[in-house]
Amino acid sequence: MLFSALKDYCPGAVPMHMPGHMRNREISGDLKALCAGIDITEIDGFDDLHHPSGILRRSMEMAEKLWKSDHTRYLVNGSTCGILSAVYALGAGGGRIVCARNAHKSFYHALEITDLEPVFVQPGFDVETGACLDVSVASIKQALDQTPDAKFVFLTSPTYEGVISDIKGICGLAHKRGIPVIVDEAHGAHLSLTRDFPCGAVEAGADIVIESVHKTLLSLTQTAVMHISGDLVSIKEIDHALDIFETSSPSYLLMASIDSCVEILTEKKEAIFSAWRENLEAFRSKAQRLKNIRIWTPHNAFCYDMSKIILMHPALTGNALMEILRNRFSIELEAAYPRYCVAMTGAGVKKEMLDALFSALEKIDSEDFSASDFKKPAAPARTERVYSIKTALQMPYECVKLKEAAGRIAAEYAWAYPPGIPVLAPGERITENMISVWNDMIAASSNTITTRSSEGLLAVVKE
Repeated sequence: MLFSALKDYCPGAVPMHMPGHMRNREISGDLKALCAGIDITEIDGFDDLHHPSGILRRSMEMAEKLWKSDHTRYLVNGSTCGILSAVYALGAGGGRIVCARNAHKSFYHALEITDLEPVFVQPGFDVETGACLDVSVASIKQALDQTPDAKFVFLTSPTYEGVISDIKGICGLAHKRGIPVIVDEAHGAHLSLTRDFPCGAVEAGADIVIESVHKTLLSLTQTAVMHISGDLVSIKEIDHALDIFETSSPSYLLMASIDSCVEILTEKKEAIFSAWRENLEAFRSKAQRLKNIRIWTPHNAFCYDMSKIILMHPALTGNALMEILRNRFSIELEAAYPRYCVAMTGAGVKKEMLDALFSALEKIDSEDFSASDFKKPAAPARTERVYSIKTALQMPYECVKLKEAAGRIAAEYAWAYPPGIPVLAPGERITENMISVWNDMIAASSNTITTRSSEGLLAVVKE
């Protein structure tokens, strides 16, 4: 709808408005390749993302029908914008919240802005891989019993590895107390759209659900949607927060890609998803023939999304396996960790892509590698928060060696990216467990990032 309108309008119109390239594709071949010929700003007939009443409003209504939400908002700043906006809308002014510890860095940045006090819940832990499992209903109940004034519950489901929590059970528990639930479902925009994949958070009753339509669906990178349902959340407060965190100059190319994704799925989701699932099942069936490499399945989790392919080799770290696939077979995976690597698939995956991955894995599987003595993954321990994130970041700090950091208060974030889940966050007391997890990531050549210190050091609050 939006893409067609852009193609119809732009060729015959003389632009005397932004953007500065003025749709002059001849000035640069790159601009032509990047579709600058249909790149516009908010002009007559093309609506306003922040106050939609025309073509964008109709497009978002189509999205509401697709996902069965009460309200859907388009996000051109990614799920990060949605998470910041949701937390700000429900948590401005501070207070306490219940949240899972395995949240994305954008959630922690939202805590910085709002100065909310998190009451963390640890997800389950897989002793073989070190991956997080689901967040149990029982753990949320315990946290809410201890936090009756909680402003909301915040969860990530599915995880980067595809683990899904019992969102319906958690929502039922929270809603009885009048507490809304926000779900970061960035990796699960495809859930619930057909029965080829498990139930998603909108269907399960979550009040706010943020999804990256670029991660698993058919939209350009940086595009996302936010769904708002029920009567525990004010849509006006959400829209106000989006005014703050979402750009006031949204890209029509990005919005057109969301609109096209919604339209395609509205018309063809059954065929697209059925083919996607069939290709996945065929790949997983063939992979059972491999003798060394195997696909991890979290048997102890509440539910699992099979679109994520978690690969393990008994003699290779996840990073080593990822590098072999990259350097020898030109196959680039999503991420790697000490004991596994993540191959992501999406609605656009082709059978030939999965065939190429299997062929490469079959060759690697037949080769001999020196046996590795893998350490047992360190289970994350309950964190002790001494200062709020905002306070800790404003305090004087110093950088110390890792072995000297235990017992000190963190003055920075430390995470592996992707996916950007902090091993430690500002204001937390650093434990031997945290240092062990961090050292494991460094030893496995994970892409480790600290926000203030340099290699081999950690920033801590000055004593």
